Amino acid sequence: MRLGTDPEVEKFRAEFAAFIDEHQPTAQEARERSRSSAHLPGWARRWQRTLFDAGWLLPGNSPEYGGRNATLEQVLAHQEELAQRRIYHSFNPQGVGIIAASILTFGTDEQKKKWAVPILRGDMTAALGMSEPGAGSDLAGLRTRATLDGDHFVVNGQKVWTSGAHDADVLLAFVRTDPDAPKHKGISVLLVDAVAEGVVRRPFPSMTGTDDMDFNEVFFTDVLVPRENLIGELNKGWAVAHGSLGHERTMLWINYAERLDDLIRDAPSDQEWYATLQMDAQALRLLGYEQLSGGQNPADISVLKLFGSEAVQRAHWHALEERGTDGLIHPQRTAPDNHMNHDEFAASWFERYARTFPGTIAGGTSEVHRNVIAERILGLPR
Repeated sequence: MRLGTDPEVEKFRAEFAAFIDEHQPTAQEARERSRSSAHLPGWARRWQRTLFDAGWLLPGNSPEYGGRNATLEQVLAHQEELAQRRIYHSFNPQGVGIIAASILTFGTDEQKKKWAVPILRGDMTAALGMSEPGAGSDLAGLRTRATLDGDHFVVNGQKVWTSGAHDADVLLAFVRTDPDAPKHKGISVLLVDAVAEGVVRRPFPSMTGTDDMDFNEVFFTDVLVPRENLIGELNKGWAVAHGSLGHERTMLWINYAERLDDLIRDAPSDQEWYATLQMDAQALRLLGYEQLSGGQNPADISVLKLFGSEAVQRAHWHALEERGTDGLIHPQRTAPDNHMNHDEFAASWFERYARTFPGTIAGGTSEVHRNVIAERILGLPR
């Protein structure tokens, strides 16, 4: 399958490329670097707002939501142009790609104006409160509770691995509002002010270094959340969860393809693994294009996610292994300096490999997706 050969698509791509050349921030302007996935330095806010106002942030959206009603082929061309230039789409990726998208799908018109648009324009940032201690990949096992009391919910509980929470303005939190309902029911979704009384955010470092403070524990103690902050229907948050994860998973394979392409450029080798890397990158794109063309089993997304995340991890391990002890030098730059990209993609070989592990967890663990493939594609018993 080939995409992007349509003259209208190429015209669209060229227009976007010209826009980038004219408007992207300079290296001098982008000296301040993002410190978490919900921290937008001033230049990044201005750049995201510029993209939004011109319809280039999410071109598949309508103009009022940062787009220009682009076709699927044009959306892919947009993402490919960003990837080829190594431009990070948004330094608040969950806010733009999951949270604002979820509000646009399930929220009211007022909620879209109050939260989705400001998040998309970079006026505020958002973090996703799903995982909990003991309920990481099993959202149905969440125990954070929200009790409706008049015009407010009272929220108590804990989240963990909440990326960027300490820098976010709002948290999209999944809570249990009917403790007597079956596990997959009685869940609701609230947009919580991150600095509301009773919210405590505790960032903690990752394995890549003590200065990598993105993960958070978030504690809720009698937090009052206005009822108007309910996203979707009461006790029907499972649909919102699937929609949110759907936003995360559907195009996630493109991120993995980009990481494979980066590695092809950054780690040339005459060893067999490098040939496998190039074949994996091509296979992932072809499978992704086929899935996007329609008519496929929705469970095929699990194939893309599993294959993509594990191909990225496997290839980065080989790149690290080939360099021996030199690959363990940390910190170190392993890619050309690019102020428009996220710094982690040019970090040491050790860090680049270490950062592949979240890819096999976020958006559903590899084990979860293997179960989906087994049951929904292969028809195996549970």
